[in-house]
Amino acid sequence: MQQSLLGLLLALLCAAGASASSAANQLSLPSYHYAAPISVECMNRSSETGEHIENPDSHEIEWIPFPVCDETKKPLEFNYGLEGEVNCTIPMVSDPFFHLLEFYIHSDAPLSCRLPSRPPPQLEVLGEKPAAQEYIPLVFALAGTLQSSHMHISTHMNVLLHSTPKHHIHPHDSGVLDSGIAYSTSPLSHMEGSWTRKLIIGDPLPLSFSVRWFPTPALPKTEGKVEWQGIGGHIYTSTVFYSLVSFLAGACVSGVYFLGIVLPSRLKGRALGGATPLGHGLNGIGNGWGIPMAKRNVD
Repeated sequence: MQQSLLGLLLALLCAAGASASSAANQLSLPSYHYAAPISVECMNRSSETGEHIENPDSHEIEWIPFPVCDETKKPLEFNYGLEGEVNCTIPMVSDPFFHLLEFYIHSDAPLSCRLPSRPPPQLEVLGEKPAAQEYIPLVFALAGTLQSSHMHISTHMNVLLHSTPKHHIHPHDSGVLDSGIAYSTSPLSHMEGSWTRKLIIGDPLPLSFSVRWFPTPALPKTEGKVEWQGIGGHIYTSTVFYSLVSFLAGACVSGVYFLGIVLPSRLKGRALGGATPLGHGLNGIGNGWGIPMAKRNVD
């Protein structure tokens, strides 16, 4: 009986040690710092069939960088925690890429991309296997309409990116990616002439991305108790300080105005009783702070 209890205790201690070691390893892995660049890479697909292409040696899916943006001369990148508009103009749509766009718009094949969830480790521990690079999927739901000789493609997309909940051991401006999604907006706006572009082979493709970040996997609530504005929506010490100073300054100005202007104007020309809430100041005669007047006997 004692041996079985001892064995159970040892097993629990080993499990706790393994769990603590795993947690320590996770905390020791690198995190993105604010505005760190995150490269986008996408699944390599055949322009003839839309099927993904595998590496002939490892039989794993091939991933290639997003097309080069004319603005930066580099493949598309997002910056950790940095919200705003990102423009990426593909200088020329080649014939194979045009056919891939047809697959994406017709939903025969998704524009499946991915982002590294954290930067690669800079240090390696001797005797331990390096941690494998993890990725989060980022599918671009590209919308538009197909015609016989051209296509209309929605060039504006919303990009929503979530980070994992913060641990107190990490700085407030660092984090790890949790999930993300991107989707076209106003895909039928070519009927009105905005946001959607008519595209033929050889044309440039100007893409614009509205990027928003959220500090947890949950979406913000507009009618609940929790509401934030992405990673940049934190309350800092300076915000509290300026709010407190503004409140005190407003209270002081209001008090001076009341005591120096409002109250003297109300007291001017009134007797003491008239200035009291129960005297009413009738003919300059008041009865003090609610002191009732003596009743007279009427014969």
